[in-house]
Amino acid sequence: MNLSNPNALFDVSGKVALIVGASGAFGGVAAQTLSNAGAKVVLTAGNAQALDAIAAKCNEVTTVNARPDSESACEAMVQHAVSTYGRLDILVVASGMNKIAKIDEMEPSAFSDIIDANVTQSWLMARAATKQMKSQGDGGKIVLVSSARGLLGHPAGYTAYCSSKAAVDGMTKALGCELGADGITVNAIAPTVFRSPLTAWMFEDNENANAVRAGFLSRVPMGRLGEPEDLAGPLLFLSSKASDFYTGHILYADGGYTAG
Repeated sequence: MNLSNPNALFDVSGKVALIVGASGAFGGVAAQTLSNAGAKVVLTAGNAQALDAIAAKCNEVTTVNARPDSESACEAMVQHAVSTYGRLDILVVASGMNKIAKIDEMEPSAFSDIIDANVTQSWLMARAATKQMKSQGDGGKIVLVSSARGLLGHPAGYTAYCSSKAAVDGMTKALGCELGADGITVNAIAPTVFRSPLTAWMFEDNENANAVRAGFLSRVPMGRLGEPEDLAGPLLFLSSKASDFYTGHILYADGGYTAG
């Protein structure tokens, strides 16, 4: 391999990327990162207004206002990418949900909803993308979204969320093994707390936020909360040729939180 231009390893120009859940915090980072790096992006989300807002920040882009909540919906998203751009090279599954409740207070239906959104829908999207990538015959990149909570528990009512992200970790490893011979890499990014609409309160300067933040940061070696750009580099790596020999990995974007 010619290493005279190592930047070329990270080149995704002209690649076709499908970002599922593009209206969310991580999905928005993925959409802008890959688009600004030269990829053709297909963005999907259930919230049409939020989807349009993130699409307006991208270059060569098309959208699908839908959630990956059925086999047919997932296959339609992949086919939209193919009919629009001719193929599919990268899948990023950034959709998901959480409901916080102690086990004795959580309804079984809520537990099922979280498992469905975080695990089953990731599997359905990976399945639809795998079919297309195999038919193309030249590999592909699948990036799932896990969490530090896939490795670590939490006392505040996260049994469903932790279970779901641990399942995503297992799926990532299993698919990495299964699809390696096809040249399809499967990896997951696992963030801890990073700036988003849901976590904005932790960045505020008030008594409650300061106390919660201080307690959390005492366990983060880097001594700060995450920012969206902390996820952009790992995503570009896992979406590009630079990661061709990396599969089945959980990449923790957590400032060292899970290392301690």
